[in-house]
Amino acid sequence: MVKLETKYLGLTLRNPLIVSSSGLADSADKIKKIEDYGAGAVVLKSIFEEQINYQAGVLSKGADYPEASDYISYYTKTHSLDNYLKLIHTAKESTDIPVIPSINCVSADDWINFAKNIESAGADALEVNVFFLPLDKSSKPANSEKLYFELVERLRKTLSIPFAIKLGQRFTNLFYIIDQLYNRGTNGVVLFNRFFEPDIDINVMNITPSAVFSSPDEKRNVLRWIAMSSALNEKISISASTGVHSGDDIVKYLLAGADTVQACSVLYDKGIEYLKEMLGDLEKWMEWKNFENLDQFRAMLNYKNFGDARKYERAQFMKYFSAYE
Repeated sequence: MVKLETKYLGLTLRNPLIVSSSGLADSADKIKKIEDYGAGAVVLKSIFEEQINYQAGVLSKGADYPEASDYISYYTKTHSLDNYLKLIHTAKESTDIPVIPSINCVSADDWINFAKNIESAGADALEVNVFFLPLDKSSKPANSEKLYFELVERLRKTLSIPFAIKLGQRFTNLFYIIDQLYNRGTNGVVLFNRFFEPDIDINVMNITPSAVFSSPDEKRNVLRWIAMSSALNEKISISASTGVHSGDDIVKYLLAGADTVQACSVLYDKGIEYLKEMLGDLEKWMEWKNFENLDQFRAMLNYKNFGDARKYERAQFMKYFSAYE
């Protein structure tokens, strides 16, 4: 019998398959089903700073007095946050797997205090989904990076529970960012964040959202970075997000050096019950390769352990595909 137990953010998980932040995890009943079908942990649906601030702003516009506007804004934010804290509390009461709330933030102002409330509500860890969009062309890249570092430093001073930062790929030197986040107290990183990407509808001449769900092919944008990050910083926890659609995908990410993987899109397509099939395929592969536990093959093919590191360093396209006409 193979053992799927793993460590992530210092927590012990019964297996490495996590249901990522989405509408799949926005109620206690749904989270209970996630546990019943085998997930090792669950990341709750994110609470969005942008959305709450927008709703508060829209509602307060109709107020006749500044005091009323302030009250409406305060009530909207407080009501949204209180409901989220209740979700954490009920999820912890109804399940035994780790419950990891998610904050989707665009600033480091009020959300530090809310992170402490999340801890008090019983969260096992916290995932911070953050992206500071640089809009000032005169601002140097270091200024944007500093915002991430300051956020992490404030979180570490505030929280006792572990936390992970969910990152995007848009950094000049991702390895430097990960290393600096770890040095400032981050327990883990999630690679990678999926952003709203605009498309253009040429029929109605409007901006529309591009595809929301991931595809298996998107692994190719993640595997290299996990394989190299896990080798260049062996102490930080890494969770793979995007392109997790099968048991084979779990195996690939673990071989690259991930501690856990996060599935979402495929579960919308095939249902939460597909978790069992994914885990079953992972077990079958381990039995086929005679591995008794995950540590026996985790990071076996990462940048440090694989015999030809140049395959991860190579970025140019034409050497392998120049023969195609």
